[in-house]
Amino acid sequence: MTHTLNRRSFLKASALTGGGFLLELSLPASVLGEELGTLVGSKELNAYIKIASDGQITIYSATPEMGQGIKTTLPMVIAEEMGAKWEDVVVLDAPIDPKKFGMQGAGGSTSVPRNFDIMRRMGASAREMLISAASKSMEVNREELEARDSKVIHASGESLTFGQLAASAVRQPVPDPEMLSFKDPRSYTIIGQAISGVDNLVIATGRSEFGIDVDVPGMKYASYTRCPKIGGVAVSFNEAEIKALPGVVDAFILQPDARSGKASMPFLKGLAELQGGVAIVGDDTWSVFAAKAKLKVVWDESSASTDTWTAMVEEGRKIALEASGETKKDSDQVDAAFADQNNKVIDAFYQFPYVAHVCMEPMNCTVDFRKGGAGEPDRMEIWVPSQFPGQVVEIAANLLGVAPENVEVHGTRMGGGFGRRAVHDFAAEAMAISHRAGVPVKLTWTRTDDIHNDFFRVGGFEQLKGAINPEGQVAALEQHYIGFSKGGQPVIGSGLRGNEFTMSAMKQTRVRQSMMDIRTPCGAWRAPGSNTNAFAEQSFLHELAVLAGRDHVEFLIELMGEPRWLDKGNVNAMNTGRDIDVIKLAAEKAGWGRAMPQGRGLGLSFYFCHAAHVAEVAEVTVDSNKNFTVDRVTVAVDVGPIINMSGAISQVQGSVVDGLSTMALQEITMTDGVIDQRNFDDYPVMRIGQTPLIDVHFIQSDNPSTGLGEPALPPLAPAVTNAIYAATGERIRSMPLGHEGYRLV
Repeated sequence: MTHTLNRRSFLKASALTGGGFLLELSLPASVLGEELGTLVGSKELNAYIKIASDGQITIYSATPEMGQGIKTTLPMVIAEEMGAKWEDVVVLDAPIDPKKFGMQGAGGSTSVPRNFDIMRRMGASAREMLISAASKSMEVNREELEARDSKVIHASGESLTFGQLAASAVRQPVPDPEMLSFKDPRSYTIIGQAISGVDNLVIATGRSEFGIDVDVPGMKYASYTRCPKIGGVAVSFNEAEIKALPGVVDAFILQPDARSGKASMPFLKGLAELQGGVAIVGDDTWSVFAAKAKLKVVWDESSASTDTWTAMVEEGRKIALEASGETKKDSDQVDAAFADQNNKVIDAFYQFPYVAHVCMEPMNCTVDFRKGGAGEPDRMEIWVPSQFPGQVVEIAANLLGVAPENVEVHGTRMGGGFGRRAVHDFAAEAMAISHRAGVPVKLTWTRTDDIHNDFFRVGGFEQLKGAINPEGQVAALEQHYIGFSKGGQPVIGSGLRGNEFTMSAMKQTRVRQSMMDIRTPCGAWRAPGSNTNAFAEQSFLHELAVLAGRDHVEFLIELMGEPRWLDKGNVNAMNTGRDIDVIKLAAEKAGWGRAMPQGRGLGLSFYFCHAAHVAEVAEVTVDSNKNFTVDRVTVAVDVGPIINMSGAISQVQGSVVDGLSTMALQEITMTDGVIDQRNFDDYPVMRIGQTPLIDVHFIQSDNPSTGLGEPALPPLAPAVTNAIYAATGERIRSMPLGHEGYRLV
């Protein structure tokens, strides 16, 4: 039968599917009703939902999972709107298919806001189809029916299970999305509860498949070695010696190739370029790693980076000093406030380092490139732990000419992402190695590869100057950001975005930015930009509060002024009323203002990013040798309604731990283009025993739900350093804290 897709049917399909999502209720395509057949346009159904006759409800998760809990959170929304019992739900990973699921990606704390309404529509549509089926089966008006507890229940008490209704439900017309209604949040039974992660058991028992666990028939193993000096190119290596080693089947040089760096997503352009290096292919990981250790490579370093961190610091301070001595207009109100003898003035230079992602699962990718013959096209199958797995299809086409329809991608669970797995340079390497070797290969990086080849969180500097008037109020603020660019464009995470509180909410503010060009690769790192700007800005606001002789909580709230949206009409903008609420809540729960014994202090910080309002209070203890512990961190968060309380708490706790580990311990430096750190012995991470008690509180506002993977990290560093000041009277303006002699114990 030929179906014609009229305009109304097209609109219904588009609105319900969000780019190709369709319902499947566990029936073969041959029994589908005509309207649903028209909507899919083919015999193959692509599903978010399946209901088996035994009542098992399968919900597919199409968003990559890297520990943020999205595989549990989004299916909860579908189940809630369906009226399902969570105990009846099984969650499975959806295939990677942009034609069916649209953009399948995770980053920027956008998974919930991008998908929440789609998930509600999918669940509500399924519910209405089940109710329609029950109405016909029971011969009653649908208005007399309600879906809950995986049943459709009549007002009389008679009911049919979802399993009993599945076969007839799939024949029902797909509801008009404009006519869908959603549950009253007050009647929720799933959303807002603490639901254990659907993969927790298989992870704890070692049965979850991460990228590094992939095993393909006939697969070989590969290592890849780039020039230690970023941008160097391999000229030759001890090829005969390497190939003669046990377990080695091949070794060869790959030349740089910029084609893989082409990307349709603007922030990925140029990042996945194939870097020149030496590939070793062997029978197992141990053999190729052992051979890698014996490589002797002649490198052409003529075009390599010469970046040196100590020189960057020197230049940053020089730029700040020269700018501070510039003559400014007498009419400038900021300068007038600084020149006013009645005002107190303070200035400070803040410094923050480059840091690495150090995901617990090093970068890896498995590729099976199959050369076509006799008129057959080349084909490729890829297994990749990626935040945007569909992007590797683009790389396969650009690098090796494999048509998108001939590339099959399997997205695996990720052992950490934090922005690193949005860039697929490691996938480009695996593709090129499989193409050259003629066999399926699994490329695995060593920890040193993982650190040296990272796209780092960019370092930088901020020169801040503030004036306090005799009434203890901020009279003026000057902020000079000194960061880094590549080819004249700021690298990811470098610079001021314009939504920072100090710039957006204060009239007497002057902002400037200066950039130094670098070759060191930088990328997204958990809350890009915000993770460092918060340290300087929120620490300096505390300096101003101290200069004013004011309580920090009172000082911050006064700065907020009247509750208002800073970008009127934009619900994702900062709202000072929400700011004030989280500051008050964090202070209350932390016992702000209580007397503290000698060597102990409380520190407050607030920050807005990723449409989230977060305040944190850190409680620290510092001894006479500058050994310090973070005893407790109290966090208040407003990200709208919480979907999964368990996952939300875990995200905040993880952000606090990650933020503390980074600010206290971690730093990437480079000397003449070579990254100085190699492994966890010189790039330490925080130990379990150093973890503070983390007390998390949410304000369940009526605002739209926003993401939570990133916004709880930025306020941590200034909360801790402000607490150290309260305990010791010493101001910290540089990360990691070891620069100031402080040691986390």
